Amino acid sequence: MISFDTGSHRFNLRAAAVIYQDEYVLLHQVEGDDFWCLPGGRVEPGEHAAQTVIREMREEVGASVHIEKTLCIVENFFSHNGRPNHEIGLYLIARLEAGSPLLDLTVLHHGSEGSKRLTFSWVARQRLSEIEVRPVFLRELLQVDRVDLAHVIQRESHFEISY
Repeated sequence: MISFDTGSHRFNLRAAAVIYQDEYVLLHQVEGDDFWCLPGGRVEPGEHAAQTVIREMREEVGASVHIEKTLCIVENFFSHNGRPNHEIGLYLIARLEAGSPLLDLTVLHHGSEGSKRLTFSWVARQRLSEIEVRPVFLRELLQVDRVDLAHVIQRESHFEISY
């Protein structure tokens, strides 16, 4: 995976799936975390972002997805476990394969990432501001459908979005 320490920071290259169904978006929570985020993971060397999203969804929850387009490119600066992180994120709109058990909006779905349990849940887009979601800009970006590619710079809880 493309993740390494450089100076005082940890650098990550991440790809994430933005999966909509009706007015809901699929989020997941890692066991032990107190926040929700988009499913995805770190890009492997030689792998492009769409391949990462497809691989991560298959590995974490056994789901097949099709990539439709890039929603945004994110420069994310945050602290995790007391360490500053600099992350480049590629957020891709994906669609679940027809008949996927994940399409059921009424139940929580479970998967794993290594030894940690993942919980997947469909969240109403207009209710994103009511939950702890990271990065914080997702509360705004995911509320409406976007046509233009967005560029986001997120520094802890402050962000700017340009189209």
